[in-house]
Amino acid sequence: WLMSDNMHHQWLLLAACFWVIFMFMVASKFITLTFKDPDGYGAKQEPLILTAVTKVEEVRGPDEKHWPEDFQSTGKAFSGNLIRQHLVHMERLELLRNVCRDTALRNLSHTAVSKFVLDRIFVCDKHKILFCQTPKVGNTQWKKVLIVLNGAFSSIEEIPEHIVHDHEKNGLPRLSSFTDAEIKERLNLYFKFFIVRDPFERLISAFKDKFVHNPRFEPWYRHEIAPGIIRKYRKNRTETRGLQFEDFVRYLGDPNHRWLDVQFGDHIIHWVTYVELCAPCEITYSVIGHHETLEDDAPYILKAAGIDHLVSYPTIPPGITVYNKTKVERYFSGISKRDIRRLYARFEGDFKLFGYREPDFLLN
Repeated sequence: WLMSDNMHHQWLLLAACFWVIFMFMVASKFITLTFKDPDGYGAKQEPLILTAVTKVEEVRGPDEKHWPEDFQSTGKAFSGNLIRQHLVHMERLELLRNVCRDTALRNLSHTAVSKFVLDRIFVCDKHKILFCQTPKVGNTQWKKVLIVLNGAFSSIEEIPEHIVHDHEKNGLPRLSSFTDAEIKERLNLYFKFFIVRDPFERLISAFKDKFVHNPRFEPWYRHEIAPGIIRKYRKNRTETRGLQFEDFVRYLGDPNHRWLDVQFGDHIIHWVTYVELCAPCEITYSVIGHHETLEDDAPYILKAAGIDHLVSYPTIPPGITVYNKTKVERYFSGISKRDIRRLYARFEGDFKLFGYREPDFLLN
């Protein structure tokens, strides 16, 4: 009788635990939906129009086998952190779908699945993974992960830095290198992800990396691109300083920026929109990571792709992913509201699709 009573209590305790977990999930869902930012943002601006080389029909999500058992209905108990992470990522995808359906933002959220987009997507056939490159959000480290998974090197530590971005030697094929049928198959079946970051902070990072420090010794940014921007957009023609952030902002916010983009070629990937790079409304991505929460998102992506037992994301230096509001405000402090609003108009789709708020200095 005592044994039966103990078993009864154990079953009651187990049932109570599952009930608490269920209520936590419902509450989290409700809170997230309640506090989703409803504000409308500035004017619309047409994105770069590119010719499509393939048509993706009814792009489906990844096969269920890509998701770890913790995310499937196996009856296993969820850990609190996994539940929280899973809800966060489901909310991101839900927001993306809702904004993609917003006809008022269609010109800012949709683009053709063109060769330009397919050139940005790297393929790991061995583990059925597609990674869309969005520069200035830690892509070098994700490339290293895929290089190891593809078997070119046995560990991340062994990969020479100069090899990572050498696409003839790093063993990372681009999706554009496959036939139309092979492209469609991979888009339909593979685990697909990319990383985003606050759009304005990303532009600051691109400006510093390419026009100020230029650590990879890419002279064309300073000697070809910078002079082109200065000639067109510098107000004070007698000023002899190198490219200033104000010049850069004025160029990016110009509705007629495309004629310069064509001259600059693929170098513009460092500051074009996420929409133009990865076509998030046309391709059904499995996960969208955020640079600001990369410490949590990187392990989640590895686990969701089923590769967490094979490779780890490189150690992230403390504080490197934290959004630096003071830095952003400082860079934009001397720039006219008109130029900032034109810049925001171009990147509005990125702000809305991925849940980034309009900067406070535009609201004042």
